[in-house]
Amino acid sequence: MFQTLYSYFWWERLWLPANVTWADLEDRDGRVYAKASDLYITLPLAFLFLVVRHLFETYVATPLAGLLNVKEKIRLKATPNAVLEKFYAATTKHPKQADVEMLSKKSGCTVRQVERWFRRRRNQDRPSLLKKFREASWRFTFYLIAFIAGMAVIVDKPWFYDLREVWKGYPIQSMLPSQYWYYTIELSFYWSLLFSIASDVKRKDFKEQIIHHVATIILISFSWFANYIRAGTLIMALHDSSDYLLESAKMFNYAGWRNTCNNIFIVFAAVFIITRLVILPFWIMHCTLVYPLDLYPAFFGYYFFNFMMVVLQSLHIFWAYLIIRMAQKFITGKARGGLGSDREETDNSEEEEEAAKNGPLSNGHPILNNNHRKTD
Repeated sequence: MFQTLYSYFWWERLWLPANVTWADLEDRDGRVYAKASDLYITLPLAFLFLVVRHLFETYVATPLAGLLNVKEKIRLKATPNAVLEKFYAATTKHPKQADVEMLSKKSGCTVRQVERWFRRRRNQDRPSLLKKFREASWRFTFYLIAFIAGMAVIVDKPWFYDLREVWKGYPIQSMLPSQYWYYTIELSFYWSLLFSIASDVKRKDFKEQIIHHVATIILISFSWFANYIRAGTLIMALHDSSDYLLESAKMFNYAGWRNTCNNIFIVFAAVFIITRLVILPFWIMHCTLVYPLDLYPAFFGYYFFNFMMVVLQSLHIFWAYLIIRMAQKFITGKARGGLGSDREETDNSEEEEEAAKNGPLSNGHPILNNNHRKTD
């Protein structure tokens, strides 16, 4: 049974053009070709990335946060209440007015006290500013290094300047060591993002992030199996070109450097739109959709690869809409508190009351929404 499924999965007509077999891609005469087994190493490397990330966040990002004076907001804790806690955990974190009135009767609290309790309880669950800064620092470091490495891999290749060279001789295109390591590191990193997404800061585009990570892993893996390596390296470098700008904007936002954050975000928005909404669809996708048909008839791999490209492009359009809205607010001066969509919930009268008792509260910094390709 397993052998039958294995044979169907690796049926040559799914992965390769007509009249091409796996035998044509066997190593010979010093030429090395991509193999599925090459990617097995990405799973243990993904866990190694998680270890390196922990060490980086502990020994690099945390001290850096201290140098940049990243300060936490003092959060008022919700008073323990079994009735409200049960409703919060089992039903909803945002009760409707009818629910608030019902809970008021059950818990013996006033309606205002119930509303205040849910505000404080939600704020308790929000990730700390330091956690967000550490995550942004890690991604900034990786994306910047990956972009520089990716450009080093492709900038001297003829297909970087002439996209028709991407398909010259396809699929009999040997693999370079630099391409192997570029693919291995990128795929391992995205596996690590997928493994850690449940424990990372949860954003409003959580579902879109999962779709993005899965689609990216599938696209990278498939392009390797089908020897779409030249196109794959171009696509990965294109995506890395803007991501480090977004992460650096987040870092400055958490540090309270609002003007620096806003200026970097405007640059990020411009680079994102140019690369994801212009270069990707009108150059790269044109290259993967049109040029191959001059060399061979369309096959399953051709359709599947371009379908996954459309999925990614759809996510880019969704994120571009959010980015443009935010950029407009910065340009017109309507943005309040930087790139914030995860702000603390406060009540002025409540804060004044607490300030009278305990002194003035420290104001925290607004939170930057993490969208990857993403606004990740």
